[in-house]
Amino acid sequence: MSAQAARARAPQAPILLRETVGSITVLTLNRPAARNSLSEGLIAELHGALDEIRDDNNVRGVVIAANGPAFSAGHDMKELTARRSDADRGRAYFAQIMNACSAMMQAVVNLPKPVVAAVPGIATAAGCQLVASCDLAVASETATFATPGVDIGLFCSTPMVALSRNVPRKQAMEMLLTGEPITAVAAQNIGLINRVVPAGTERDAAIALAQKVALKSAYTVKLGKEAFYRQAEMSLAEAYRYAAEVMTENMMARDAEEGIGAFLEKRDPKWQDK
Repeated sequence: MSAQAARARAPQAPILLRETVGSITVLTLNRPAARNSLSEGLIAELHGALDEIRDDNNVRGVVIAANGPAFSAGHDMKELTARRSDADRGRAYFAQIMNACSAMMQAVVNLPKPVVAAVPGIATAAGCQLVASCDLAVASETATFATPGVDIGLFCSTPMVALSRNVPRKQAMEMLLTGEPITAVAAQNIGLINRVVPAGTERDAAIALAQKVALKSAYTVKLGKEAFYRQAEMSLAEAYRYAAEVMTENMMARDAEEGIGAFLEKRDPKWQDK
């Protein structure tokens, strides 16, 4: 058997790895040779994993990490370009991929558990979008972030949605219009990420951050995360009306009763997650 045939028959490594660390699920992008670009398959794998985790009470937090020097270089341009030969020049496929990726990003936001990005290196275009879509983010000091689509004639319109909901307008526009990368420290300064840590420690730091949240009431975290994103899209008056309803509902929860009682009695709370 030729070496080429042997390679063709060799089992392919999974493009998404899943590991359990206590109550935290670590999802690791595993296309290092392609800089973890978000292929059709990887988008589907991520979305499927998030759907499985959603109702798993054993999972109290998620970390999205990456193998190799890059977090994610965005969409797989080779995969997209290959469809230029379609009868419609790829229009239907491009729409399918963009909508599938947008649905996956929304699944991150809609997951009733905290999601933390662990960023080892570059996060560009849809890779930057994935970081922005996570609730929290920890990055290596060597990581960089960019929305460079403008450099290849493809404005980062879908990454713009998540980016503009994370950082001030002027900073978002500068990233989108120039395509220039920013450092991890700059990303922290504008609010795109939470923490900058020494290279090689970002995965452990992200897990530790997720574990801090995992110690809280899962019911309260679920309620609070949903309310955070919903109120952000409302007017000030609507947001306060909605938040008051959420606070009232939260006060009726067993965990709020327990937590307040534990605070007043100066003891640790015992969560029932309801």
